[in-house]
Amino acid sequence: MLHYRQRLGMIILFLSDVVILFLIAALAVIIRQMLPKCVPSLRAYIIYPDHDPAQEWWFFLVWIGLLLYEGAYSKKFTYWDELKLLWKTSFFSTLAILTIVSLGQLSVSVSRIVILLMGLLAILIFPLLRVTSKKLLIRAGLLKSKVLIIGAEDMGKRTLHALRREPNLGYDVVGFIDENEPKTAQCIDGVKVHGHFQHVDRYVMKCDIQDVVVASEKIDKGQLVHLINKLQHKVKNVLYIPDFSGMAVIGTELRHFFHDQMLALKIKNNLAQPLNYFIKKLFDYTVSLILFFLLIIPILIIAVLIRMTSQGPAIFKQQRIGKDGELFMCYKFRTMYVDADERLKNILITDPKARAEWQAYWKLQNDPRVTKIGNFLRQTSLDELPQIWNVLKGEMSLIGPRPYLPREWDSLKEYSEIIHSVQPGITGLWQVRGRSNATYEQRLSLDSWYVRNWNLWIDIMILIKTLSVVLKMEGAR
Repeated sequence: MLHYRQRLGMIILFLSDVVILFLIAALAVIIRQMLPKCVPSLRAYIIYPDHDPAQEWWFFLVWIGLLLYEGAYSKKFTYWDELKLLWKTSFFSTLAILTIVSLGQLSVSVSRIVILLMGLLAILIFPLLRVTSKKLLIRAGLLKSKVLIIGAEDMGKRTLHALRREPNLGYDVVGFIDENEPKTAQCIDGVKVHGHFQHVDRYVMKCDIQDVVVASEKIDKGQLVHLINKLQHKVKNVLYIPDFSGMAVIGTELRHFFHDQMLALKIKNNLAQPLNYFIKKLFDYTVSLILFFLLIIPILIIAVLIRMTSQGPAIFKQQRIGKDGELFMCYKFRTMYVDADERLKNILITDPKARAEWQAYWKLQNDPRVTKIGNFLRQTSLDELPQIWNVLKGEMSLIGPRPYLPREWDSLKEYSEIIHSVQPGITGLWQVRGRSNATYEQRLSLDSWYVRNWNLWIDIMILIKTLSVVLKMEGAR
């Protein structure tokens, strides 16, 4: 019954994609027809062929064909992987259709403006509507998969939390299996723990499990091989989660040695490749220049407001640790009173609670050193806008590790070498994964993870999530 519901969900998702693409195509045609009326100056430069939109039916075959090729109806994706899939499909579908039109000399009957508009609109609209459709289907139980986690220790608990943080996958964890039978009824975040690995096939058959996740620290190699071979043909998928925490995982490649039944992970240093480093710098400069020209007026207004509401300069300059450990002057809007250092010393001496908070986070939640406008700038992260100039000077990156202070050298410990192998960033993984709510050790761990796992998509993802975090003021202090 459940497999039938999943197939029904996939059919509905497929039909909803066709409807979404039809709406995008219709909107593209409407915009194309309105362009000469809304922008008369374009008439002299753009040819508007007389064509029947019905002749463009084959556009949908290209789009759906690429979605099928990318596994849009056969694989499960996290939200960000789904966004990447849809953007990739939008780009290559547009490119493929334009190529067919050019090679087939169809430009007389097919509007290339419609093709381009459809691609641009799809980048904006397709992810929003498709993810919403999937969310509704998952809530209706049509795209859900029952999951059993083998292992109820730390790795198993982390797996449960990871799956729940990605509702777009549609995984419904219905139970844990531990090595031994729990002495008393035990639950982990509302999920029951059962006992004995050897009984796993009974649970699979009884509960109609589609996916099993092996996430146990206790299981030895012999048990693991036996367990996976036992389950491989009884469930749809078996996921094995080894403990790779602290290692690079994104961009790793699998190498198979068939004759010796061996598997190797190829772990690359992405930012050590000149092309990748060039792409990152090009992304930094391009986006920073766009932001600079878009935000120059707000930057000037903020500077004037700071000068009007408190004594001192509008821009605060401070030495920070940059790439290869070199010091540079980091620019921010001044958010504190000019005697902030003296106020901090008095607070740490007289207030033990504040001193403990400072030692854990190196920040204070209710900081009396911060001005009224400074508090607003910090909550919205607008205080970091002047760092765009640091990026244009080549001292910082748009996305990267936090720019640490020289007095933090001793606290950085073994993280320093990898964190300072790249330029620090205006925003980074630590900001979108907790910002000020993250402990100092967690920030160091997130920064080093970012450097080890860098790729351009991570930068785009962090930039998008930063806008969301800033607008919601999540975890800001």
